[in-house]
Amino acid sequence: MKLKLHHINLCSSNVGAMDAFYRSVLELDRETTMQESRATDTDSYDGKVAFVTDGTTQMHIAAKDFDVGFRTGQIVNPLEKGHIAFRTDDIAAFKKHLDDKGIRYSDYGGWAIKGWHQIFFHDPDGNVIEVHQAEV
Repeated sequence: MKLKLHHINLCSSNVGAMDAFYRSVLELDRETTMQESRATDTDSYDGKVAFVTDGTTQMHIAAKDFDVGFRTGQIVNPLEKGHIAFRTDDIAAFKKHLDDKGIRYSDYGGWAIKGWHQIFFHDPDGNVIEVHQAEV
């Protein structure tokens, strides 16, 4: 159940300006594989997203969406204020770990990214954390 920092998600009302800022000022590169990985069914997230990277860690700049919880029936909204994301090699074991600790989470499954099983939960200050496993 190893965890590794994967991405930071910032939510914005102007994804284009944020993308330009991070690529210009911080000289981050476009992350070219993520756009094709987005889930495209009618129930998935269809907001604008820019993907950038420093070569190791990704940044996902997503359009704010205050209604995600209402549409999905989930409590945790990862697209209201953003989140930090970790990748695991065993999502089932990590969910059991959270259950054992009494930490409640929203299980989004493969809602936003094809081939990823995502869960979201809050830290003690209410920041949103994602843990996901990529199918191999």
